[in-house]
Amino acid sequence: MAETAAFDFREDEHAPVLALRGDWTVDTISGLENGLSEVSEKLTQGAVVDVSSLGRFDVAGAYLIDRTFRESAAGDKVRIAIRGEHANAMRLLQATRKSYAGPAADPRQPTGLKGFAEVTGRAVAAIGEEIIETVGFFGETLVVIGRQLTNWRRIRAVSVVHVMETAGLNALPIVALLSFFIGLVVAYLGARILGDFGASVFTVELVTFSMLREFGVVITGVILAGRTNSSFTAEIGAMKMRQEIDAMRVIGINPMDALVVPRVVAMLVMTPILTFAAMMSGIFGGLLVCWSSLGVSPNMFFARIAEVVPAQHFWVGFVKAPAFAIVLAIIACKQGLSVGGDVGSLGSRVTTSVVQGIFMVILLDAIFALWFLEMNW
Repeated sequence: MAETAAFDFREDEHAPVLALRGDWTVDTISGLENGLSEVSEKLTQGAVVDVSSLGRFDVAGAYLIDRTFRESAAGDKVRIAIRGEHANAMRLLQATRKSYAGPAADPRQPTGLKGFAEVTGRAVAAIGEEIIETVGFFGETLVVIGRQLTNWRRIRAVSVVHVMETAGLNALPIVALLSFFIGLVVAYLGARILGDFGASVFTVELVTFSMLREFGVVITGVILAGRTNSSFTAEIGAMKMRQEIDAMRVIGINPMDALVVPRVVAMLVMTPILTFAAMMSGIFGGLLVCWSSLGVSPNMFFARIAEVVPAQHFWVGFVKAPAFAIVLAIIACKQGLSVGGDVGSLGSRVTTSVVQGIFMVILLDAIFALWFLEMNW
């Protein structure tokens, strides 16, 4: 049975003495902290620990004694002297003192021009590393997709269809609704501005051009970046945190085959469909404004579209959808697989996934716009 831990403090002629009695283990020292805190104020340089009556002694007891001396007036530099014989008291106290790392230093905050250059340099280096990792992940994904195309039995059709439903079909209402309101706004602005010049009828072309070439696919991409990217990253990141991905590798399942490729394929299939729905919904919103405000009937509206709007404008916007789909899916899956073991990492990666997705949608749209402008499309 463990003996109760206790201590006595006395001041000899030469130095203060802290005499230990009983068993100083993790089970017996819980009630000694307050008393030792009072004693620590009286411990000065040269204080001695008397272990003559000490019973069992473990690391918890050694840590408590070492902390008492470190909090004394002499500070953490005071050496603990031992009086009496004990099997492991000296060894445990020395090990405890060596393991003490001291208070953490205040984080250094760079200031001035040098600090600005350091922060900027670190940010640029981090962006460069992120770009290299993403490009490498994109290449690995293409290799895995090519491998599955050569052996179609490896394609996980059930997973692809499931992702098509959750990430694509379920996003159709919000994509169509937002595109409808965008079409309304564009039509109202066009009717007001063009009406000042007596050219209200050109509102039909304005709505059609903007929805077919830009707004339809961009709205779809932005919504998928916020809705689907966050979902993909959170799902894969949660699996990474729970070590499910490690378990998949142990049983011989490649996470690229099981998690990444089905999402990429599903996005490739559903993004053009969502883009088409966004285009039609936006044009329908413009139709309602033209019909109610300008007196343009639906027959006249569609007849003017067929007469003055070439089909190339539809394809200019439609061909962007697969590029957006691949980029968004790659970013989402890469960020999910980069999640660490804590919740903070998961939240950070989800945020990064959404921000990178929206940024890449806008960047790619600008690149496509410049390219089509140079091609005179």
